[in-house]
Amino acid sequence: MIRRLLARLSGTAEVPSDFQGNLDAEEQVLASGRTEDGPVVATHLGLWLPEARRVGWHLVSKATWRDGVLTLTEAAEIDDVGGAVLLRDQPIRRLRLTRPARLPDVVHERVNLSIRSRHHRDLPNGGAWVVQRKIPGRDGMTLQIRPDRDTSDAAARALAQAVVSRLGGE
Repeated sequence: MIRRLLARLSGTAEVPSDFQGNLDAEEQVLASGRTEDGPVVATHLGLWLPEARRVGWHLVSKATWRDGVLTLTEAAEIDDVGGAVLLRDQPIRRLRLTRPARLPDVVHERVNLSIRSRHHRDLPNGGAWVVQRKIPGRDGMTLQIRPDRDTSDAAARALAQAVVSRLGGE
């Protein structure tokens, strides 16, 4: 009840009544949608999935909306290589939204807003994305290296070290 009143007063979206997550004190709800498994809630910090787990915008590698399905590729942080974060994409997740409302548009906007620059580099057996991202609530940029599926972690680490070394020398 209090969350709904605060949402109306602040101009943010309402928190679904069956939302099980624990929002941070300053976390603003931007949009929500619904799956058969429960609500999906977008805040300025990330996307809350039906199991009440938030994925930060900086860890959403890809999000698409088509035919009522929000398809997400979430990345996991697997290593820190001298200041660059090495990521690995997790299995694709498909969320069939029974009530999408503004959620697909907000997800698209927030993922794109988190990306400051991105470049693909060719590596043996594939390549890797070098991405600079802004993490909501933190100062500065984060450098991420996200290897393609068939690219070895060793090749991605070597790229990360080269990029960090080059950036440090500028």
